[in-house]
Amino acid sequence: MKEVSEYIQANKDRFINELIELLKIPSVSADSTYKGDVVNAAEAVRKSLEAAGADNTELCQTAGFPVVYGEKIIDPSKPTILVYGHYDVQPADPLGLWDSPPFDPVIKDEKIYARGACDDKGQMFMHVKAFELMMRTNQLPCNVKFLIEGEEEVGSVNLETFITEYKEKLKADIILISDTSMLSMENPSITTGLKGLSYLEVEVTGPNRDLHSGVYGGAVGNPINILCEMIASLKDENNYITIPGFYENVLEASGKERELMAKTPFNLVDYKSKLGIDEVHGEIGYTTIERRGIRPTLDVNGIWGGYIGEGAKTVLPSKASAKISMRLVPNQSDEEITAKFKKHFESIAPKSVKVNVRPHHGGEPYVMPIDIPEYEAASEAIVKVFGKTPVPVRAGGSIPIVALFEDVLDLKSILLGFGLDTDAIHSPNEHYGIDNFLKGIETISYFYESYSNRK
Repeated sequence: MKEVSEYIQANKDRFINELIELLKIPSVSADSTYKGDVVNAAEAVRKSLEAAGADNTELCQTAGFPVVYGEKIIDPSKPTILVYGHYDVQPADPLGLWDSPPFDPVIKDEKIYARGACDDKGQMFMHVKAFELMMRTNQLPCNVKFLIEGEEEVGSVNLETFITEYKEKLKADIILISDTSMLSMENPSITTGLKGLSYLEVEVTGPNRDLHSGVYGGAVGNPINILCEMIASLKDENNYITIPGFYENVLEASGKERELMAKTPFNLVDYKSKLGIDEVHGEIGYTTIERRGIRPTLDVNGIWGGYIGEGAKTVLPSKASAKISMRLVPNQSDEEITAKFKKHFESIAPKSVKVNVRPHHGGEPYVMPIDIPEYEAASEAIVKVFGKTPVPVRAGGSIPIVALFEDVLDLKSILLGFGLDTDAIHSPNEHYGIDNFLKGIETISYFYESYSNRK
């Protein structure tokens, strides 16, 4: 398949320019201000699939943003790959920390800087271009279906209804996803596990209005102080989560699994240097790789209340709020953990305040076996492009829909991601390497061939 690399080299500038045009669309699903832009991004993806050679491309309406669908059925007797990705992106805030406007993509040091460059427009678009390549060179060896959604960054809240309703339309043999990362370009890896997620918002209310902190301080409960104390109590001195029953269903990794994880190429000094920290932090008794991959976590994602403007305002606030996420491991249930958090958080609140816990969204954890043909095909494709056997790695991130795909469609997912931990996804100055983008296209093309040969 030498035509693969030749086609990529001949068309790489066009590929990059088309991706840049897609990145210019501010498809922020979490902010209703961008509602029209999200729909425009969906249509742009549909057009790109149609131009690449997909049939029956359409925007399938949901209660939220549309799902982009397209397909190419060359022979019903051949295997079918269902490609999943998302065209929505995270909010770009805080805007002041970007070196360039988040929706005005720039290329610097052979990387594309823009919101969504890696997560997930850049990685999703690799599949569109790999499909185009196979079509234009007459090498497509299997059937392909595309399911590209616009609500992944807000929990894929309408996708279960969609895939249940269109279960027959989505019939396939395997799901292929690029929304994860590799260890490095020198040490490629395949993600074999994802954490589940429980995401909540908490609000602590004290007095019925903001008060003068001199007149009322020390006499009335301060919601910010109390919220901070409540949050701090959720972990002990060993960073062990103190919510009753939180760990009772955790599937512990075996000694053999931990031995294999210890062999993962990982430089702690380099890790700390790239993050600008003097020391790592986490649950006692586990390594950094284990904390990221096999242990559940609890983190505050945002906290606010009182006066945060310029200068001083001596106020005792009426309310304080925080957004909290818990990443879950196998055998932990999103609904169960959410319920346990709510019960515990309400129980530790002093009578001087009222507490409201509001769940946002969640998802279940997922682990993929590495002794199946699909994984072997992905490994073979990476070897062809990177010249090295990939390492299986459990990731700390969540893609809620993956476990749902297995439950509803009874399909395994191959997580063939090409991002890097340094790509700053969900952060200012998100970027994606051009080499990652092009090698991703090439690897996906080889996966089609390798997988089809095994079926």
